[in-house]
Formats: sequence, structure tokens, C-alpha cells
Amino acid sequence: MEASGCVFALNKAIAQLYRSLIHHSDRGIQYCCDAYVSLLQRHRIQISMTQSGSPYDNAVSERVNGILKSDFGLNTSFDYYAKAVG
Repeated sequence: MEASGCVFALNKAIAQLYRSLIHHSDRGIQYCCDAYVSLLQRHRIQISMTQSGSPYDNAVSERVNGILKSDFGLNTSFDYYAKAVG
């Protein structure tokens, strides 16, 4: 997995930051890499991760992600950003 997409999305969220945030994720390598963690820390975003990295530790979020992917087609890869946001 690559971190570049996650770092891009986090930067977009930070640009709209108006209050303190908690970033919750699994222990995927893209969320644990130095670039991603330092970006969170630089913007004083609290880091929260599942204990074991198991999707069962975060069942509600995993279900929501599944609904977004299957019902709204968010499992699609886009060639460029403007195509994704419509």
C-alpha cells in the first residue's frame, strides 16, 4: 500500500480544519508511515489506532466503509482528482 493518497486526503481535510480532531485508523502501513504520522502531529491531530489491526476491532467503521463502497461506488479508482469529485 502507498501512503501518497492518504497523505493527499489528510492535507485536504487539514485545509478545512476548524476544531481539534481525532484521526482513527487501523494499523495499515500507510497510516503508520513517518510522512502520515508527522503530518498528524504537526497539526496537533490526536492519533487513535486499533489495538491489533484487526477489522473486527472496528466493526462499525468497517461496515460503514463497506456500505460506502458497495452502495455508493466508492471502491472505484479514478484517473485524476477532478473526475472523482465530479
